[in-house]
Amino acid sequence: MPSPKKRAPRNKTIELTESERDHYHSRLLNLDAPATLEAILGRTICQDTLEALPLMPENSADLIFVDPPYNLSKKFNERKFKRVEPEEYEAWLETWMHHLLGILKDTGSIYICGDWLTSSSIHRVASRYFTIRNRITWEREKGRGSLTNWKNSSEDIWFCTSSNDYVFNVEAVKLRRRVIAPYRVDGVPKDWDEGADGQTRLTHPSNLWNDLSVPFWSMPENTEHPTQKPEKLLAKVILASSNEGDVVFDPFLGSGTTAVVSRKLGRRFFGIELDETYCCLVEKRLEMAEADSSIQGYSGGVFWERNTLEQQKKKSGLQSGPLLWDSV
Repeated sequence: MPSPKKRAPRNKTIELTESERDHYHSRLLNLDAPATLEAILGRTICQDTLEALPLMPENSADLIFVDPPYNLSKKFNERKFKRVEPEEYEAWLETWMHHLLGILKDTGSIYICGDWLTSSSIHRVASRYFTIRNRITWEREKGRGSLTNWKNSSEDIWFCTSSNDYVFNVEAVKLRRRVIAPYRVDGVPKDWDEGADGQTRLTHPSNLWNDLSVPFWSMPENTEHPTQKPEKLLAKVILASSNEGDVVFDPFLGSGTTAVVSRKLGRRFFGIELDETYCCLVEKRLEMAEADSSIQGYSGGVFWERNTLEQQKKKSGLQSGPLLWDSV
């Protein structure tokens, strides 16, 4: 195993020592027969998704979150995913998506991630198995600029359900935003609040998310996984489309954000990931979540606009506490 990278003092990227790798490896599952839900709850299945999916228990998941490799040439640790023709990518989507229909409960929801290039393919394949409810577009700051094209700074998430009977907890995912033009009636704030956090309004969630920060080196959730999703993003999905005690499944678990946020929010979970290093990172992050259940950008049962709390504290001269909101 290569020596750990030398990090800057404020770098919080989660890494594995050789002894940790050995320790967490012992917790991983590898299946050779159909599994019961009880046998896989709370576990990381270290296995090829196409091999493991047929062994998953039917009608077991209330919510499925899918973040598959996009149709891009990308390296995931020691493995590479090569860009192919759209028709070939859609055929690959078919190889695993039809399995999810049997795993998802009739009252369940599924969210499928993609970028501008793969989003249309995902829509076509998903519509054969699920009812598509919406397309969420979220802003991501990372990405290189281009001299000949618009910078790619957004991704899509397709929100789908098995039926018309599904969970959507709108009150759990409202966003508190700063009020730019506060309006009063007889001196009383109209549809906004004035408190220690400044002038804010609680707003309904939309399908445009611009309040997220992609994990980076100074965030305690950061790993070296190249396509890691923010914990705040998963919190929105999990709170909206599941209840406490429900089962959340992720067939492309990566470094474990779905599992970690499920644990922090009182959901049960299981997931599949091929890469052993990422699987061990999942286990380490799950252990860290036992000691710290905070989610950046989500505090007091409310999602906060990026930096809102920190900026208000600076304006009022209050001392900053633990960072529970996004950093720019």
